[in-house]
Amino acid sequence: MLKEQKRPVLIGVSGGSGSGKTTVSDAIFHRLVGNSNSLLILHQDSYYKDQSKMTMTQRRGVNYDHPNAFDMDLLISQLKRLLNYQPVDIPIYDYGKLTRSSKTRHQQPCDVIILEGIFALYSERLRDLMDIKVYVDADDDIRLIRRIHRDLHERHRTLKQVIQQYLATVRPMFHQFIEPTKRYADVIIPEGGENQVAIDLLTTKIRSILKSHGNYHEVH
Repeated sequence: MLKEQKRPVLIGVSGGSGSGKTTVSDAIFHRLVGNSNSLLILHQDSYYKDQSKMTMTQRRGVNYDHPNAFDMDLLISQLKRLLNYQPVDIPIYDYGKLTRSSKTRHQQPCDVIILEGIFALYSERLRDLMDIKVYVDADDDIRLIRRIHRDLHERHRTLKQVIQQYLATVRPMFHQFIEPTKRYADVIIPEGGENQVAIDLLTTKIRSILKSHGNYHEVH
């Protein structure tokens, strides 16, 4: 539902791990650069709970694919500030230490905010803030292959660790918590970032919302 008052546009992009959420978000971002004063991709992974008081053994035992692993109150609070054109200090998550870094990233408000994450559409409080809700769909095997590639190369995990986590938490949590949020989506994008037609249509819709909010600037 479009918001009547002039305010930033908030797009939620959800889907299973490895579905192509980040690719879709980046594609939308780059298509809109130059057509708006500013854009921001906000990664829900930044809002994993602070676990600095836990031992490393305890941290390794946490189910990071469960909604309770995220500090939803902080995420919603900071989104509301951004939607009121107020700056925030976004937490930085340290994947090596499995907790938040002591550092934060200062973020000025933007005309377009893309919230990307596996639970972007899970909370009704989050959904109520959104102008457009997107679900990126992909088959289980495709998502697993992408996750293996990412975790081996970017997070320096072993193949055994990736597969164990996928079978223990990623796959069951996806079917229990994430896939059901598809019903809340305004747009479902199959094949993720490979679906250029869906991305183009979605970008056109966002431009129309920006125009209605007075935030759109033609590029000459």
